[in-house]
Amino acid sequence: MMANPYAGEVALVIDGERHALKLTLGALAELETALGADSLVALVERFEAGRFSTRDVLALILAGLRGGGWQGGADALLTAEIEGGTVAAARAAAQLLARAFAVPAGVA
Repeated sequence: MMANPYAGEVALVIDGERHALKLTLGALAELETALGADSLVALVERFEAGRFSTRDVLALILAGLRGGGWQGGADALLTAEIEGGTVAAARAAAQLLARAFAVPAGVA
């Protein structure tokens, strides 16, 4: 499965299977719920400052997977093997945030 960065998608290989992650409105709402009182703006600020937690990364990956149509649960993700390890997971989470809030070229 190819990820389309112009559609806000990010590719990540989990348990040997390539997934296209995307933060849809529903996935963003789920992310807000998962993070409790934290706002998405606070999450973006933590990533920009390099102060994000493992919890932030997992919540973003799970929301992105759900936005991409994945039906698994958080428990499955906790035991999953992510190709590239924690660095790849953190990079994918940061890319998801950046692509979800980027304004496409030519749009004012």
